[in-house]
This record gives sequence, structure tokens and C-alpha cells, in this order.
Amino acid sequence: MTGDDYARLIYLGLLALVVGGSVFLAARRNAARMASQAAIWVLIFLGVIAARGLWNDISHEVIPRQSAFEEGARVEVPVSRDGHYHLTLELNGVPVRFVVDTGASDMVLSRADAARIGINPETLAYVGTAMTANGRVATAPVRIGSVGLGGVEDRNVRATVTDGGLEESLLGMGYLSRFSSLEIRRDKLVLTR
Repeated sequence: MTGDDYARLIYLGLLALVVGGSVFLAARRNAARMASQAAIWVLIFLGVIAARGLWNDISHEVIPRQSAFEEGARVEVPVSRDGHYHLTLELNGVPVRFVVDTGASDMVLSRADAARIGINPETLAYVGTAMTANGRVATAPVRIGSVGLGGVEDRNVRATVTDGGLEESLLGMGYLSRFSSLEIRRDKLVLTR
């Protein structure tokens, strides 16, 4: 190291001492203010953690869900944030979430949902076709042993399973026509037996 390097090192050390000392003195004078700001940030951080941890519990109270009245005689389904009506039915005792699709002729199961209720999609005969928003898909006819909604159970319900391309199962008119009325009131779909 040369003499200039030593001079620069001493200069930077003195500068760091002056800047660090002034920050320390300012912090000492405003210690109460810094402590209150730190406490506020700690509370914000803890609040975010608590809200994230409790989101499932909070969302069940804040976000409306489907409701059954008069032992299944009437079911109300609120519109979801995506603008669709989602309905959960029990297929062979397993809850399956559907998108209500009055343009679909049948109850259409995704391969994943079919597997969840005990139907092996690999062994099905995909002999039919259907036109979807994503194009033509192969379909296989199936029968579902039991379909429950709001205390009402239907047996031996006809449905189809797609050979792919369907992320969510669709609840079409094949099942919806079992209700005596289907109407939309404000932001609710109301199904009545």
C-alpha cells in the first residue's frame, strides 16, 4: 500500500465514524419515535401472518356458499368471483365441485374427478364426442351410483367423462332438469325441486 492508499483509508474511516456517529445520535434523540415505528411494523407483520394463517376460516365466513333449504327442496348458489355458479355435489359420497353450465347437455366429469369417485378413466370406452370451448373432445358414458345435493339423493345418474382438456367438471342440463325450476335472482342461482 502506498501513502495515498493509507490516506484514503483514514479518510473513509473518519467519514464512516462521522456518519455512523450522527446516525447514532439522531437515533438516540428519536429513540421513542423509532421504537413506536418498529412496534407498528411488528404489528403489521404479525397481522399479515395471522390473516394468512386464518384465511380459510375467514373466507368461509365472508364468502357466500351454497345453501339448501327445506331438506333439499330449494338450493341457493351465490355467484362466484369469476362470474360463474359453482355447485358442490356428493358423488358416491365424495364432494365434487362443478361449474353450472346450462349450455352443457350432460353432467360432465373431468378425468381427475371421475377417478376421485371410483371410476377408472383408463378403462372407459371413449365412444362419444363433445364440442367444448377448447374444441372437440372424446367422451365416455358412465352411470353414477348416487348423487346428493342438499339432502336429496338421486340414484343411477347418467354422466360423461372427458378424455382430457377439462379442468373442472360441468353440471349440465341432464342433471339440472331434475329440478322443477332453475332461476337466477340477483346474484344467486336458485334450484327448486
